[in-house]
Amino acid sequence: QVQLVESGGGSVQAGGSLRLSCAASGYTYGRYCLGWFRQAPGKGREGVAVIDSDDGTTYAISVKGRFTISQDHAKNTMYLQMDSLKPEDTAMYYCAARSACDGWRSLRPVVYDYWGQGTQVTVSS
Repeated sequence: QVQLVESGGGSVQAGGSLRLSCAASGYTYGRYCLGWFRQAPGKGREGVAVIDSDDGTTYAISVKGRFTISQDHAKNTMYLQMDSLKPEDTAMYYCAARSACDGWRSLRPVVYDYWGQGTQVTVSS
């Protein structure tokens, strides 16, 4: 049973930073794709960034240059460092997992099999 647990959300002012964590367990496949997604009130869920088992990354245009996805293989934990935060980054952030990344297609939420419960990020102006 794959389990994903997010942490690190909170409230910050515009221009500030936050780091989200996603602790993964129960995933037994050698290759995998982990992603960060977000959903603002009244909007659909959107891909933010993904990372594969070889540390290859893909970012949404809206966060490229401001957010950095990474992982610690020893700790089975994925991170999202968010800098230069904007009010429009306000959303519930989720981590998700699937068997393999597929470039920009991996930014589509529909292809993921496992999801965490989410952590709220609020950016005030």
